[in-house]
Amino acid sequence: MSWDLTFISEEDFSNHVKETIKKYGEKLESFDLRRFNKNIIDPVKLIFDKTVYQSSWDEIVSNEIFRQRDKSNNNDIGYFHQRIFQYIANCHVPPNGEEGGWDVIYSNESGIVIPEAGTVHKVYVEMKNKHNTMNSASSSKTFIKMQNQLLNDDDCACFLVEIIAQRSQNIKWETTVDKKKVGHKLIRRVSIDQFYDLVTGQNDAFYKVCMVLPSVIEKAVSELDSTIVPHDTVIEELKAMAEKMDFESKDLAIAMAAYMLGFSSYIGFKEESK
Repeated sequence: MSWDLTFISEEDFSNHVKETIKKYGEKLESFDLRRFNKNIIDPVKLIFDKTVYQSSWDEIVSNEIFRQRDKSNNNDIGYFHQRIFQYIANCHVPPNGEEGGWDVIYSNESGIVIPEAGTVHKVYVEMKNKHNTMNSASSSKTFIKMQNQLLNDDDCACFLVEIIAQRSQNIKWETTVDKKKVGHKLIRRVSIDQFYDLVTGQNDAFYKVCMVLPSVIEKAVSELDSTIVPHDTVIEELKAMAEKMDFESKDLAIAMAAYMLGFSSYIGFKEESK
């Protein structure tokens, strides 16, 4: 299949995907029973979930492993969304914490048209994964930061770019600062698709990124060291524990093995472990 993204090379895109995968770090390590129960799981919840959702033991254990891995993956995906712009013309991604702490800075000598606000030549971007992840204090702090930028540079705009926005949009951002509703035509809430449109000149640029992403990730995983692919052994270890228990029901035996993860020293369970 021919490469359809004109604003980033296939090599740069592939390398960026690989770097994002590497950011997963220890979350790619395989789960054995010890790691699975590091923070002591809730066996009762595990039994409820399995039964209510009509899942197999393999499925419910796999889901719990996924949940544990997923808790800290958002930062890694944030890396993907932010740092891809270092490969796109006129975009600059400052090192973390430098140059005002902006996530992306977009410049264009020909001018950047801001709806209902005229033309500027630079846009400073604060990027958020989801529209509802900012509390009021965080929103106020970000808005004040953008106000200060406008005071220091009268030829710029500031964008709050949201990956998961409520809808496709490029609108004036209105929020509350010190219990007062504030807004400015050069401080805007922009969905990621609209930001891609602005910096690439292609209104379906983000769509095209999403369309090539599955195959590029799959290829990247196959090309990286095979050790990055986790080989979890939790369910096998639970089944091995269950086989040693004297229960007619195989399902109850696995349930008891799960109970032992949290209750092995409890009255009744302690006797079963002998």
